[in-house]
Amino acid sequence: MSAAFTGANGEMGIEFYRGLMAYIDHLNDNGGAGGWKIRIQPANDGYNPAPCFRNTVRFVKDDNVFALFSYVGTPTTTHILPLLQKFHADHAYLLFPLTGAQPLRTPPFGDHVYNLRASYFEETAGLVDHLTDIGLNRIAVFYQNDAYGRTGWDGVRRALKKHDLNIVGQAAYKRGASYDQSFNQEVDILMTSKPDVIICIGTYASQGALIRDLRNAGYNLPVAGVSFADSDKMLELLQKQGAKDGRDYTAKLINSQVVPSYEDISLKGVRLYRALMDNYKGMPMITSQPYRPRRFSYVSFEGFLNGMMLGEVVRRMADDPRPERLPEIFNSIDNFDLGIGVNANFSEGRHQGLHEVYFTTVRDGAFLPIIDWERWSK
Repeated sequence: MSAAFTGANGEMGIEFYRGLMAYIDHLNDNGGAGGWKIRIQPANDGYNPAPCFRNTVRFVKDDNVFALFSYVGTPTTTHILPLLQKFHADHAYLLFPLTGAQPLRTPPFGDHVYNLRASYFEETAGLVDHLTDIGLNRIAVFYQNDAYGRTGWDGVRRALKKHDLNIVGQAAYKRGASYDQSFNQEVDILMTSKPDVIICIGTYASQGALIRDLRNAGYNLPVAGVSFADSDKMLELLQKQGAKDGRDYTAKLINSQVVPSYEDISLKGVRLYRALMDNYKGMPMITSQPYRPRRFSYVSFEGFLNGMMLGEVVRRMADDPRPERLPEIFNSIDNFDLGIGVNANFSEGRHQGLHEVYFTTVRDGAFLPIIDWERWSK
């Protein structure tokens, strides 16, 4: 597992790891997957492509790992896609990365990747469809200027085209931006287009900072984001800022998610996740920064489901666990129940198991499912 465990996006890697390890430790403690125990080997890449590339080469050529698993981020994962082709003879597959980017889902690299989550095209299409349904047709985009941001930007563009609409304004920022950075200039650029809503393709730090600066400039329009923004961390930043400034920065926020709400205890997968996370105390040993773990989050829940899916894959090949069998095993996974109300399906050569997108807004101090989109109608 190569992920950011330090830096501006470090919390995402840490919580993703904690979620998947809560399940993997539980699995190992209860006999493993068909008798096999699973060991996750994490490495820090700081959300930067070059370290991720080096980590991947070491994993495959020096460590002889069974699979590459739960990488985090588009700029990092897309950078290592040519390696998957190069290491084809080593049967190197990337399983369940935390990214919705298209290069991991389409030729020539998609055959080497198995995704669990929905794509950014699916997230942005859902956002655009819901927003235009309530009359918010002037949509601007704030995005990270790299493979991640451009994928999301393209998703918004394609979705708008189906409604005979175009992006009305846009502003980009450089990867690695911190919450302390000023985005006043980007606010000015975006607002010259008089948008009804802004869709962000960013991180929790950048999206949170943009919202702060928008509100401080007097703009109260809705702001929407996608799953990679880690809405739980972003909300925490805005709540702290609001307490400091004596104002509410959390109104009119929308975020798409690729897992259901961790508050929905009607789902057996949610109940298991909450029970195991309450008992899990681990942290990736490679992070030295002070950190207070979250009890629950959308990011750790996604990691948890990754752990469940990995366990099932290994269980199905327990009689003969070889990496070259991974395509055969995935082809056998038809409507596997993760306990979240929709089943994962990889049969018939599918390389993405889930397609469901969930939409949330801030209610009672947390991102919870949207009940009524009309509240933001124009």
